[in-house]
Amino acid sequence: MASLKDLRARIGSVKSTRKITSAMKMVAAAKLRRAETRAAAARPYADAMRRMLAEVARSVAGEGGQPALLTGTGQDKVHLVVPMSSDRGLAGAFNSNINRTTRNLVLKLQAEGKTVKILPVGRKTYDFLSRDFSDLIIDHRHLAAGKEIPFSAAAELGEQISSLLEKGEFDVCTLVYNQFRNVMTQTPTEMQLIPLALPENDNADSAQVAAYEFEPDEGTLLSSLLPRNLQVQLYATMLETAAGENGARMTAMDNATRNAGKAIDRLTLKYNRTRQTNITNELIEIISGAQAV
Repeated sequence: MASLKDLRARIGSVKSTRKITSAMKMVAAAKLRRAETRAAAARPYADAMRRMLAEVARSVAGEGGQPALLTGTGQDKVHLVVPMSSDRGLAGAFNSNINRTTRNLVLKLQAEGKTVKILPVGRKTYDFLSRDFSDLIIDHRHLAAGKEIPFSAAAELGEQISSLLEKGEFDVCTLVYNQFRNVMTQTPTEMQLIPLALPENDNADSAQVAAYEFEPDEGTLLSSLLPRNLQVQLYATMLETAAGENGARMTAMDNATRNAGKAIDRLTLKYNRTRQTNITNELIEIISGAQAV
């Protein structure tokens, strides 16, 4: 049985841990509000740009000489997987979900006879994938730290991917990231970046599709907009990742704070019972000694 001194030390230790987790929860909550606002603001722009490019791509469908960012290389042999995680832990299952989804995707592609290359974004996914797929990693990047994620981080990543495509390093590029839905839910999502995945229009919505007039011509627009679209989609997913990370961390720290409170209650109850037992035993010894005299 633990002594009273040991129990007091454990209670003090858990109380200190609860203070830390409570503080981390409040910090994550403050960061979440800013990150959620930025992600929500970027989402409509990214969706609108994706829909506009889909309309332009449909108008030039079947024509030759289309940009590689739109059609890829025309083959399906080499796949570039770009998983995006956070640089820090203590965020529950946020990073492990991305790692598991990426691992399953890589194994699936390899089972189909594809060549896989990996470009991790975020220290956690890089550390995880380095253990099993170190020979497949061609480079890695850290997710931009600080209060705000600069657009230049997405621009540099987009330029690197475009450069790899121009060199013929891959045929298909797939992005794996956590889509932020709410504080409790971040959904691992696979998005095909290259070739450009065109959304399908349902018959019910076909009458609502806007008609576009292009100036200059569609080919010139695609050549200038496709690299920008790649950067915008990457930036939007970076913002989604930042919001999801803070949401997951806030939830994890809230659960840790609650569990620490329950542990303190159990240890306090055990401390009081042990203390009462010791007092009772001392009283019995005193009474027994007095009776013996």
